[in-house]
Amino acid sequence: MKKYSRILIIVNLILLLGYFNWSVYKKEQILKDGRLVLLQLVPVDPRSLMQGDYMRLNYQEASSAPVDDQTAKRGYAVLRTDSNQVGEIVRLQNALEPVNSDELVIKYKIVHYRLFLGAESFFFEEGQDTLYQKAMYGGLKVNDKGQNLLVGLYDKEFHRIQSDK
Repeated sequence: MKKYSRILIIVNLILLLGYFNWSVYKKEQILKDGRLVLLQLVPVDPRSLMQGDYMRLNYQEASSAPVDDQTAKRGYAVLRTDSNQVGEIVRLQNALEPVNSDELVIKYKIVHYRLFLGAESFFFEEGQDTLYQKAMYGGLKVNDKGQNLLVGLYDKEFHRIQSDK
């Protein structure tokens, strides 16, 4: 019986490590091949006693999107980007459908009539809060399936804000 338990533990460990490596690989692909879109931020208090310094991200587009009882709880937001890569929600849809060449899709979910588009917080080193207070945009890399990763915060001139350290 002990022999089967060990084999079962080893198989589960291999499966777990395989899944972890696959998810890391998929995120690396989004960073490498994803399309950058900037979403305007609405200011939120950037401190937490338990977690350290961070900024809760509240996207302007998520706040202005029309959400009601008829809107699907999960779906895709179609965004149109301008020359500075700033995204604006054109419509919400249920399926990953073909979109125009100047549009991209990003997965969304709705919780209590609030639209969530991506990463909701950005952590930074202690003492760097004044640097990130000038953040105007959250930069997301989005792949063709609507999956996204937060890559950084951007200022009003559309430059990525980076720590001095």
